[in-house]
Amino acid sequence: PALTAPERERTKSWTREDALRELVRGRLEVVGPTTAALLARSLGVTVPDIEFALGALEHEGFVLRGRFTPGVAELEWCERRLLARIHRYTLDRLRREIEPVSAADFMRFLLRWQRAAPDARAEGPDGLTAVLELLDGFELPAGAWEADVLPARLGEYDPLWLDGLCLSGEIAWGRVSPAAPANGHKSGPIRTTPIALFRRERGAVWRSLVVHPDPGTLPITHAGRAVLAALDERGASFFGDLVNATGLLRSEVEKGLGELVAWGLVTSDSFAGLRALLVPSDRRRPLGGVGLRRRGRVAPFGVETAGRWSRVRPVAPLAEEPAAEAVAWQLLRRYGVVFRRLVTRETLLTPWRDVLRVLRRLEARGEVRGGRFVGGFSGEQYALPEAVGLLRGVRREEPAGELVAVSGADPLNLVGIVTPGEVVAGLATNRILYRDGIAVAVKEGAAGAERYLTDATPDERELFKQALVRGRAAPLVRTYLGKTRVRPASTRG
Repeated sequence: PALTAPERERTKSWTREDALRELVRGRLEVVGPTTAALLARSLGVTVPDIEFALGALEHEGFVLRGRFTPGVAELEWCERRLLARIHRYTLDRLRREIEPVSAADFMRFLLRWQRAAPDARAEGPDGLTAVLELLDGFELPAGAWEADVLPARLGEYDPLWLDGLCLSGEIAWGRVSPAAPANGHKSGPIRTTPIALFRRERGAVWRSLVVHPDPGTLPITHAGRAVLAALDERGASFFGDLVNATGLLRSEVEKGLGELVAWGLVTSDSFAGLRALLVPSDRRRPLGGVGLRRRGRVAPFGVETAGRWSRVRPVAPLAEEPAAEAVAWQLLRRYGVVFRRLVTRETLLTPWRDVLRVLRRLEARGEVRGGRFVGGFSGEQYALPEAVGLLRGVRREEPAGELVAVSGADPLNLVGIVTPGEVVAGLATNRILYRDGIAVAVKEGAAGAERYLTDATPDERELFKQALVRGRAAPLVRTYLGKTRVRPASTRG
């Protein structure tokens, strides 16, 4: 039929460029991602004419350029609102592909993801590096790192591996969260002092998330202030240099260092520095001599073997977006799947709304997956793509009665958070036993009384009791652990 243009269009003066731009606009509103060559062929004009029109529409913000179709190497163009709809439909389709798992299956997944399951433990120095990547920035009681958390994830853990990573400059340690002024009377970093291990380049990120008090306002002893002044003046120093610079007794300098570590003001090149401060002086081998042997144990290290001691400098706060993105990526590395309830025990967090905004952006870029991964929890959930595959594999496996015990200070202490029951305090003296991802027994308090969270026969209770016993630690670690009972080798019920 004969076509008649509307009156408003007949009265308008059209140039060829304007007309071509409007024809391309109308075509883009219906065809989705396409190329300049396909548009030129469909409209019967040259490619340069189409590219000129596309440039004008891009300047208006009407069209976006990019590579949107898999397998297409040529540059594509798509109308902005249509591209947003396609993207939303793609995310919705990906989310519908996910079938949520139960809380028990999710705990089974976490035990594997964090290398705590018997068949998932790491080996050797490289394995320790991978484990520390998961635990980066998580604060634990100082005595729990080598006594419970690292041995639970590494077969035949050797403390020299950690010293090597610290001395190479790859890993650093120290208190990240600010200490409460009420703890000022403490003379050293007792085992419950929260200490984090982290990649050295990330230390500034974790310290920027909290506000640290001015050292001048803290109730630091004379020895502590003398050591702090020496470090401020001389920079990183060996223990002997600090003794000479302060004029104090070696024992006084040692107490001062312990106090400053507890306040988060000082660290050392090697983890042996913290390890030495946790060892009673009567079980330490003196420099150049033979230590007094108590109960057959003498620590083969002291504060002199820690390398240099250095001042922890304050850092300027990061902008909201970089800080939130660093936190979001670390949560994904630590748990594989992230949602609000799961991160209850995390101390180094930006506001959750900022983390959520970053996770949404990462999903839009295709770097993470969004959806309902774990049933029974409200709020948005996001996961690394590799975690989704492992989660599906765990769901398909039948429970085998696997028993896994973790410390109360461990990040896997999620009783009352992911699994049912009352929350167990994050103390290193507490122990939690999982069977197929369900918490079945807890050992709490100094007396170490067992509490069973599920109905169990007398034989099962005896098995649970044995599994809750802490395993034998490495010889270097046993020097500051005291008496340790040995857990039986069997981990299956």
